[in-house]
Amino acid sequence: MNQDRRQIIVKEIDHWRRSKLLPDQYCDFLMNLYADQDTVHESKQQQHTVGKAIAAVQRATGLQWFLTFGTFTLISFVVLYFNEFHLLLQMAVVALGTAVFLRIGQRLRSRNEAAGLAITSTGMLLLLGGGLYMLNVHGLDQWGWKTGLLAFCSLFWIVYGIAARIPALHFSGWLAAILVYAWLLSQFMVDSKWYEIQLYWLPIACLFGWGSWFVHRWSKPASAVLFVTCALVWFMPELYSVMIVDGAIWLQLQLIVKIAIGGGLLFAMRKQWMVWVV
Repeated sequence: MNQDRRQIIVKEIDHWRRSKLLPDQYCDFLMNLYADQDTVHESKQQQHTVGKAIAAVQRATGLQWFLTFGTFTLISFVVLYFNEFHLLLQMAVVALGTAVFLRIGQRLRSRNEAAGLAITSTGMLLLLGGGLYMLNVHGLDQWGWKTGLLAFCSLFWIVYGIAARIPALHFSGWLAAILVYAWLLSQFMVDSKWYEIQLYWLPIACLFGWGSWFVHRWSKPASAVLFVTCALVWFMPELYSVMIVDGAIWLQLQLIVKIAIGGGLLFAMRKQWMVWVV
């Protein structure tokens, strides 16, 4: 039978089922005759999911309905009147919301890794976004407050990323820490020479490289994150010069030399660093 005609018949059978024009057992029989096995399986799976949802709603007790609508009402109240809360209460709300997202994400990861990581990321963004919003509401918009908040978030992301074994979150924490360091340099180290900028960053790159070697015996994912961070910090002087320093000199030459030296080190030590990260 033509595939297009088969699809038309299958759609008609679905229409008969939804409209209750035929009993379900007749629709199942016709579907088995005209539909592909994959389509039949998908249709049954959808019906099973919808059926479970309907059954769950039907079995819900009065207390469960009350808790559901009560939670929704509480969330709406917090969102609408958040600005009227005291600062300590606002901090408690953001901390509690973050903890709830992290708890749900951790439990969900065992069943669906992507969904669990999405919920966890939402909690981390709530922590940062809520903190920035509170600083703005209370007029604490000086760079020092924002730097302190970002430093706290970076530390929390690093610790939680290592503990929960989420390398992306661990790496995001180091990125935030690098941003805080660059921000502090731009505020306190004004009119720095090109070689001073190199000295601000290269020892830190060496420290990350040593840390990658040091922790690889306990955690390969953490070692890989430190190694990637080391490679990023290696080129941070040039990036810092582009973003902060006006009229940076010999920038292209610096970058070419850094690439050559970095590539030579990676090639010479390839048997060592590959063990750290693989």
